[in-house]
Amino acid sequence: MARRPAANPEPAASLWPESTRPGDLSQLPSAWPAEASVPVVFDVCHVGVVLRAVLLVQGAVAVGSLFVASSGPALLTRLALNVAVALPGVLAWLLLTCALKRVWVRHAKAAWAGVVLLGAACGALGWALGLVSGVAEPLATVGAACAASGAGLALVMALWLQWRAQAWQPAQASARLAELQSRIRPHFLFNTLNTALSLVRADPVRAEGVLEDLAELFRAALSEDNGAVVTLAAEVELAQRYLAIEQIRFGERLHVSWDLDPAADAARLPPLLLQPLVENAVRHGVEPAEQGGQLRIRTRVKNGHAVITLTNSVPDAPSQPGNGMALRNVRERLRLMHDVASQFEVSRAPGVYRVQMVVPL
Repeated sequence: MARRPAANPEPAASLWPESTRPGDLSQLPSAWPAEASVPVVFDVCHVGVVLRAVLLVQGAVAVGSLFVASSGPALLTRLALNVAVALPGVLAWLLLTCALKRVWVRHAKAAWAGVVLLGAACGALGWALGLVSGVAEPLATVGAACAASGAGLALVMALWLQWRAQAWQPAQASARLAELQSRIRPHFLFNTLNTALSLVRADPVRAEGVLEDLAELFRAALSEDNGAVVTLAAEVELAQRYLAIEQIRFGERLHVSWDLDPAADAARLPPLLLQPLVENAVRHGVEPAEQGGQLRIRTRVKNGHAVITLTNSVPDAPSQPGNGMALRNVRERLRLMHDVASQFEVSRAPGVYRVQMVVPL
């Protein structure tokens, strides 16, 4: 990215932190898509996946115990013994599958067989540990049943993971389409070009900066190699570029403050996630208000998670309501990427609208 010449800081004084003024883009993160990566099908390194795998196996164990128990106490005894055999096996499968997820990517054709065979081996491992602790029966048929059950349950999990990965792709495509439509929306493009034209003679340096920001927004929206994951730092950079354009257009009507925690920069997000939320805040919170409005973006680290909070003022006269597509899209993509480890909350108080996202670090 070319370095932008120093610009008049007055219009953007409320927008950029001292360490990242528009005239010093070298200090902005440059990972937008350099840090991108592709989703991994057999990625079980998430709390939600672990919980589902454990519940699946324990559910299968409970159903199997019903077939051999003759009474309530016998059912509880059998269930406890079967859980003691099954739980170590499923945890071993989760740990090994997580550790080998990059191997599955490099050897995609053999990945399915590898995951299923690993399930069989972990099922046999659970039976072996049960023999050592005295809770499993020392019969070869029991060991074979444990191995077969492990393979079958691993196949079920693999099918679910495959479905989960396929569900991710339409969400990504939808996000790129929505972002592209947003970026080439006639009024935004028209306003930005008019802003640049009005500055060409009076302040050519700022006019160049506006066009650079617009070009970067188009590049991000049109890029075909964004990957499926970017850093929070990269998303913040893109939002800053968008707001730098809107700051010049709205002038003193737009008051933006940034409260950024560098420790949260490495959080991983789906691409094109933060900017649509910022655009919503400007469109519905600032543009309709005669006196303008305020927008605050805050990031911080709490309990091993990155917390991203966007707060904007709401005018007395409500703007034309949107269709909620941006909020639904963000919520769905966070759920697909981080499952139960992420949170997305929207709240409204008198004069204030707030969106908060929590993602694991």
